[in-house]
Formats: sequence, C-alpha cells, structure tokens
Amino acid sequence: MGEDLAVAEIERRGYAVLERRYRTRFGEIDIVAEEGGTIVFVEVKARQSPRYGTAAETIGSQKRRRIAAMALDYLAKTNQLTTPCRFDVVAIDAIGTPRQRIELYKHAFVVDGR
Repeated sequence: MGEDLAVAEIERRGYAVLERRYRTRFGEIDIVAEEGGTIVFVEVKARQSPRYGTAAETIGSQKRRRIAAMALDYLAKTNQLTTPCRFDVVAIDAIGTPRQRIELYKHAFVVDGR
C-alpha cells in the first residue's frame, strides 16, 4: 500500500517511474524514477504509529550504504554510470488512517563511502 501511495505522489510531481522493486544481490530498491534527466532512487517508508519514530527517521547509515550499492548496480546494468542521480525518500506516517501524511524528501541523503 505504501509503495502504491508513493508512486502516485511522485508521478503527481512529474517523476517518470522506470522500475518498481528493482532487485539486486544487495536487496531491493523500492522505486527507480527519472525527473528532469536525473535518475532518482526512491526509498519508501511507511508507519501506522509514531511509537518507534516517524517513517523518515528509520533510514540509518547502513541502509543508506545498501541503497547506494543497489543504485550503482542499477546504473551499471543500464549503462548510465555518467547520468546524474540522487536519493529521495517518501515517508508516509499514519498510513491507512484519517491522519495519513505523505512527505517527499528530495536529496534525502548523500553517500560518502564511510
């Protein structure tokens, strides 16, 4: 459900979805999209309750490194290593409730190899 909501949100904002659930040996990228000539790797996080933090707070440094490894795999396999790319996050809090909130964080993180 969260991924479907995220796709609808980014398409509404003008992104073109290229892949959903792109699988690599490192794991899965939720959404690969394109916006203005930039490849965008979108991580989707959804939470029903803030009990363990908001959706946006759940992406730690280890997860960011794994997403970067998956992104590099995608860029290499599609022969786009010189294409600009970035990492966005779609965070959905209170999913499935009347208080549901969808936030898009462009350039959500940078991976520096540490």
